[in-house]
Amino acid sequence: MPDSIHQQPIEQRIDWLLQLSQTHSQHFCDPENYLARESYLARHPTSIIALKCMDGRIHLPYATQTPLGIVRPFRNLGGIFDLGWPYMGDLLADSVGTAINAGRQVLVIITYHYSKGDPHRGCAGFNCDTQAARAHAEQIRSQVEQIFGLGHQTVYPLVCGFETDEDALILHGPEDKQLDVSTLALADESRLPALVGSVLTDMPQRILNDLLPLVKGNLRHIHALRQTQRELDIEHREWMICVGRGFDFLHAPNVALIIGPYSPDLSDPIRKAAGIIRANMDKGRIPGDGFLLLSSAPYEQPGPDQARAELKAHFMADFAAQVIRQADPQLAEKMRRHTASLHWPTRRLNLLDSQ
Repeated sequence: MPDSIHQQPIEQRIDWLLQLSQTHSQHFCDPENYLARESYLARHPTSIIALKCMDGRIHLPYATQTPLGIVRPFRNLGGIFDLGWPYMGDLLADSVGTAINAGRQVLVIITYHYSKGDPHRGCAGFNCDTQAARAHAEQIRSQVEQIFGLGHQTVYPLVCGFETDEDALILHGPEDKQLDVSTLALADESRLPALVGSVLTDMPQRILNDLLPLVKGNLRHIHALRQTQRELDIEHREWMICVGRGFDFLHAPNVALIIGPYSPDLSDPIRKAAGIIRANMDKGRIPGDGFLLLSSAPYEQPGPDQARAELKAHFMADFAAQVIRQADPQLAEKMRRHTASLHWPTRRLNLLDSQ
């Protein structure tokens, strides 16, 4: 991502965003990448779901050197979820049911994130309180167990920290055991099966075997990252609010505030996001010429499924715009609206309208 994109006029920022989504779809559909996914899934059939924050730094495929499309993400402001939310619970149950019907086990990775170099680079959704963020992840883990059972033989909930300075995974197991991948040497790769197994003592062998490639990839990624210069102290410069699902292409830090359609009360996070955009403009972090409201809903098949996604995207755009107008009428005057659907099998973003 060009560092100067945050200071470009809003039209150029929107053009950059649309190009980013197109490039992501092309990369996802590339024959080599398609075959890599199919080969990977044939060898590692466990279905992997990740619950994570909207923060663009938390890019699990990149940090684990895993092909795109292996990890199915659910992203929300602050990584805050509640499986009692009807839509969230239904989505997770449907994802698990699809995997089980195909004879696959399921690994649910429940993430929280922090920075070891500076607590202020932690999760803004929890006011950079790492203990609170982890406690919330543990609460979600308990909810997964309540729905799918305590035995963990079919659905395994894994609380996983993500240290953003080095993109390092911290695996949390029973009895407060943990494994911080950043503390390992490259020479430890051959010992990973034993090390991970000694922490995740209740994880079924099949799921453990399919988790190991992610841990090995993370180990290699961390050591490669240490050979490069990396800007860490990046201030918040978000200039867009995304409402809905289908924003996998947006793994750029400090660009977007992503609000998943999971909570029964979407107005509160939308108001908070609008407040962040307002503060970014007032402090000169981004230009005051406009911000983008992007709504999106995914679909699998053309026909009714696509039509319903388009209706949902339009509804979310109208709803979010109304909340922003009520919360900050002056900011709403600077709002640019784009409504889209996303063809999930190709990750193609289809622009429906713009205002």
